[in-house]
Amino acid sequence: MIDHLEVQTRDVDLLCDFYKTVLEPVGYALKIDDAVKGFGNDERMDFFIVQGEPSSEVHYAFQSSDRKTVDRVYSLAGQKGFTLDREPSLAPHIHPNYYAAYLRDPDGRLVEFVSHNED
Repeated sequence: MIDHLEVQTRDVDLLCDFYKTVLEPVGYALKIDDAVKGFGNDERMDFFIVQGEPSSEVHYAFQSSDRKTVDRVYSLAGQKGFTLDREPSLAPHIHPNYYAAYLRDPDGRLVEFVSHNED
């Protein structure tokens, strides 16, 4: 349903470092490194960072292939000193296999990594 997402920040380099770290395990890399930073994989590019006034009243989730990937993202974020919000866990009130971890990006946005698989 969503074609792409663009977020604004006062510090493009800091935010870009955060997303390079946490998106690598889910197969995304920096594809456009200009005034606009664009992240994607070999099939699509759908996440962008631009200079501007950030809004922290946002929550979005990146799909992960499995629970180990969710755990890896959370671990990498912690190793880099990024803000951890909620550790990886099941959320059976959403559905039995909903496994997610939550971080805060440098602008305070709630960023979720989720797997819908049993493993």
